[in-house]
Amino acid sequence: MSILDTPIALLDGTASTLGEITGGRAALLVNVASKCGLTPQYETLEKLHEDFTARGFTVIGFPCNQFGGQEPGSSEEIKEFCSMTYGVTFPLTEKIDVNGEGRHAIYDELVKTPNEAGEAGDVRWNFEKFVIAPDGAVIARFSPQVVPDDPQVLAVIDALV
Repeated sequence: MSILDTPIALLDGTASTLGEITGGRAALLVNVASKCGLTPQYETLEKLHEDFTARGFTVIGFPCNQFGGQEPGSSEEIKEFCSMTYGVTFPLTEKIDVNGEGRHAIYDELVKTPNEAGEAGDVRWNFEKFVIAPDGAVIARFSPQVVPDDPQVLAVIDALV
């Protein structure tokens, strides 16, 4: 089974799969949180989504409350915060776990990929980034401190779209 076949609901509860959400496009998958010091990355994630969507690319946010309880809100609160504060238009999924026994199946696959420092395994914090190809292959992983428009991230995206 491809990672794209993995079921996941959208933030509004609509049942979907990762493939339906990506729509056959390359994507940047990011575990997000509303009350984190890195939350301003939403602004750059939205800009990436806007700048690259016409080239066959999307950003997908996966709200997660596993790091310091920094995503405590309901789905409606998350949606309102992201929309009103950062103008987010890219897809957001239901709140999930990215580590531990309850880790979502999408992240079971993603965490096998090493980041720019060669480290694989558990997600270390909010805003860890994974680039997937249109076929669902995991191409790259970037640590939370690597900003979405870092040249190394943009190079990977440019090579895909």
